[in-house]
Amino acid sequence: MSIDRASGIALAALALLVLEETWRQRLPVGSIANPGPAYFPGVLALLLLLAGAALTAVAGAGPRLASLQWREWRQAVAIFVACVFCAVALDRLGYRLTIVIALGFLVGVVERKPVVATVIFAGAAALGTFWLFDTLLRVPLPRGPFRF
Repeated sequence: MSIDRASGIALAALALLVLEETWRQRLPVGSIANPGPAYFPGVLALLLLLAGAALTAVAGAGPRLASLQWREWRQAVAIFVACVFCAVALDRLGYRLTIVIALGFLVGVVERKPVVATVIFAGAAALGTFWLFDTLLRVPLPRGPFRF
């Protein structure tokens, strides 16, 4: 089996999992004018299912899955650790502080970028995304104990 075909199957399986979970929770889909909580996850899962099926169908004679050598496993583990940290710390520390710490770790420690660039990037990304979601889109994000 080629890497492309395995990727297509994995994407299609993820899409089916999202669709099944949405259906199992009996979330209302709504309409285009008034979308329900299952509307966007359902539409995105259907698009992902189509993309996964298309990738599986047209996957050519690419590299075999058995020939895959994963040299970047440390980066993958670091990203997973950062995601777990975000899930645990988000309510405790607040959105902005959690994102600054996670991005600081990923950019500064994992990618070994200069300290000044890391601090600027992490701060700008945390403040910018907070402003976008909390202020403009009015999605309430956790503030944490310091109201930050």
